[in-house]
Amino acid sequence: MKTKLITPEGYKKLYDEHEHLWMKKRPEITKIVSWAASLGDRSENADYQYNKRLLREIDRRVRFLRKLLPELQVVHHSPAQDGKVFFGAWVEIENDDGEVKCFRIVGPEEIYGEDRNFISIDSPMARALIKKSVDDVCKVKTPSGTKEWFINSIEYKDAFGKE
Repeated sequence: MKTKLITPEGYKKLYDEHEHLWMKKRPEITKIVSWAASLGDRSENADYQYNKRLLREIDRRVRFLRKLLPELQVVHHSPAQDGKVFFGAWVEIENDDGEVKCFRIVGPEEIYGEDRNFISIDSPMARALIKKSVDDVCKVKTPSGTKEWFINSIEYKDAFGKE
């Protein structure tokens, strides 16, 4: 089961997506579907069929967002979290081979899209890192065995780099 936590930036992104789809995109596509339907035979009308399918996809996403948004709990940064890994933290880790990774721990709905440096709070890596401090070692169970990672840094800033 997915955790229903989200960062303020993630919530705003989902809310803005809903507003864009509902207030801008859906009315545009509805006009095109109406126009294409007025041309007559819908069975061979590519504009009608394509845009009708697009309208169904928009409606499906809007229904999903309308159900999801009220269920989400927005988690704001607290100064008491400084120095430890919690939800919303940017964490840099390193293994014995010198491999370095840097990512932000976010809600499961935020890991999709162009931000590839986000991991879900539900992931084994995030679960292993929670409540750890800089210079701590965390052990992560993977299909290929247990891996050790050293925590190099922990920062709390939003996705846009602001503290």
